[in-house]
Amino acid sequence: QVQLVESGGGLVQAGGSLRLSCAASGSIFSINAMGWYRQAPGKQRDLVADITRGGSTKYRDSVKGRFTISRDNAKNTVYLQMNSLKPEDTAVYYCNAKSIGGSRDYWGQGTQVTVSS
Repeated sequence: QVQLVESGGGLVQAGGSLRLSCAASGSIFSINAMGWYRQAPGKQRDLVADITRGGSTKYRDSVKGRFTISRDNAKNTVYLQMNSLKPEDTAVYYCNAKSIGGSRDYWGQGTQVTVSS
């Protein structure tokens, strides 16, 4: 089992920045990719960005150039630096970890990000 604990959400004005952190514990040796998803009210949960153990990254188009995902394997922590935030970025952000081979998904409890206009 893998446990994920998120921190760093909050309320920010449009154009501002936030940094999310997600610390993994437990069977961390089984983890390959870690990432962030978000879910706005009434919408599906979508990938924001992810990063493999080797450092390959992937972003959804709407956050490219504004968000940066990074990972500290020594601390078993993944970060999401969010700059130039927009009201449409408002959502609950969930940390995700995928097992090697992709057979299992682990989720954090979610952290609210609210961007006011």
